[in-house]
Amino acid sequence: MPPLVFRKGLDLKHEVAGILAESYDSALITQIKANDYRHVTGSLEIRLAREFGFCYGVDRAVDYAYQTRRKFPDRDVVLTGEIIHNPHVNDQLRAQGIRFLSDPGESLDALGPETVVILPAFGVPVELLARLSDQGCTLVDTTCGSVLNVWKNIRRYAQDGFTSIIHGKHWHEETGATASQALAAGGHYLVVLDHEEAGIACDYIRRGGTGTTDRAAFLARFPGSVSPGFDPDRHLERVGCANQTTMLSTESRAIGELLREAVADRYGADHLADHFRAFDTICSATQDRQDAVIALLEERLPDLMIVVGGYNSSNTYNLARICAARVPTFHIADAEALLSVDTIRHKPMATPETTSDGWLPATRPLSVGLTSGASTPDNIVGAVVRRLESLVAAAPAESGMSLPGQQ
Repeated sequence: MPPLVFRKGLDLKHEVAGILAESYDSALITQIKANDYRHVTGSLEIRLAREFGFCYGVDRAVDYAYQTRRKFPDRDVVLTGEIIHNPHVNDQLRAQGIRFLSDPGESLDALGPETVVILPAFGVPVELLARLSDQGCTLVDTTCGSVLNVWKNIRRYAQDGFTSIIHGKHWHEETGATASQALAAGGHYLVVLDHEEAGIACDYIRRGGTGTTDRAAFLARFPGSVSPGFDPDRHLERVGCANQTTMLSTESRAIGELLREAVADRYGADHLADHFRAFDTICSATQDRQDAVIALLEERLPDLMIVVGGYNSSNTYNLARICAARVPTFHIADAEALLSVDTIRHKPMATPETTSDGWLPATRPLSVGLTSGASTPDNIVGAVVRRLESLVAAAPAESGMSLPGQQ
């Protein structure tokens, strides 16, 4: 008998709505949105990006997790890993007695018919899903629809004999789950992290092992990023583009174009359709948040940007990456990272968390841009706003020009 699988909630949405609102909503953020996403207190102006925070897929996953705990109060409820990349949300779930298979002391072998297993928004590899089913676990599947859309294209590539080239982080849960779809359909994959890695693949497509990277060097360059038995001489002849949904969208598109040009150079434009495929698998929520922060920066540069979200959140990292190219930017986990007017705890680009001094400009008025990743609830963002208010109010300042609207 196949296990019970819930993919459309557990019909308890209204019962958990109150606790979700209490845990994650913010009256202050609602007020700021109503005020054209602008908040002014004294000499401080905070401008919110017009799209930020929880996306539909994250909101749905968290909602399903709360419904699951309510539906099965007397059964073991286990998550295969973090439901989303936000430590506050994950700790809230642990506080309800939901266990994490990724935590120390937990074992996949111990799960059975009495266990309810929640699959996270990133999805899980095909082999893990099969094992959980074989062990008879009740499953609650919160896999995001945007991720499922990528999987559909990955399977189609494999079935038609195309290797999936995935723009993503090979160690990320979503990319691992996506790559497993290619294997399950009898195909192969290569994961490229950035333009540099895509360029290596493009060079091999154009010139094979006679280029700057021979076959052995190519495989050595991508440990953990290729499917078992991957042979670049055979498996880069026909390629299809895909991406981890939370990557920088402009980069995903640029990598797709690089690959298209490489294939056209090798086989000719007339044969492009026989050797190259691409579908738009950019997550709309990721795109909307990136577009919104670009619009905020282009409208008027703030004195600094604060990006709020988990340090292992890919979409949050990419928001910070966009901002850091234009203005001083601080990626913080929460309001507690704003240690004082002099010191901030944050994560610079591609480096571990650190503390920095002199982060808050003394010039007044002060304009701060603010956004958050798709796994960051509004109450965390609201707490950052309040902390900024208190720091600026207590800080000595140098006189500057008045804020827009205060002339």
